[in-house]
Amino acid sequence: MPTAPDPTMEAITQAVTEGRAGHASSARHKLLALWSQIGVTGDPLHRCSLAHHLADLHDDPAQALAWDVRALDAADAVTDQRVQEHHAGLRIAGFYPSLHLNLADAYRRLGSFEAAAEHVEAAREHAPSLPQDAYGAFLRTALDEVAEAVSRRDSTKRP
Repeated sequence: MPTAPDPTMEAITQAVTEGRAGHASSARHKLLALWSQIGVTGDPLHRCSLAHHLADLHDDPAQALAWDVRALDAADAVTDQRVQEHHAGLRIAGFYPSLHLNLADAYRRLGSFEAAAEHVEAAREHAPSLPQDAYGAFLRTALDEVAEAVSRRDSTKRP
């Protein structure tokens, strides 16, 4: 449950919702404009969330990778206190499996299978921090699928 209004997180959520509704280009433009406001030294939670979701809106794995790296870098500067100011009960540790999974998938799609395998392993190391719910199950399944694709040296985009 959110603990306090956060207009930036609300704007990120609105853009992500728009992107998931099939308006990826418009959502990307909104997130890029928001990134310009936040800046590279802005709130790490905002930077992490925005970059993580912006990566998902890119079909080009190289562009996705650039944003995935930014998301992981920002996560390293986020504290549990800051995460809980946004949403009670969240912990930054729970972000890492998804962040590493996205990096693994981007590297895999680019044919960089060794780097992909390193991030699969990092995601697995952080997987105990995932919730025992549908979201956690979804990420665990996706991790298994990406790991299998890496082992087959398959760079095909996942559905």
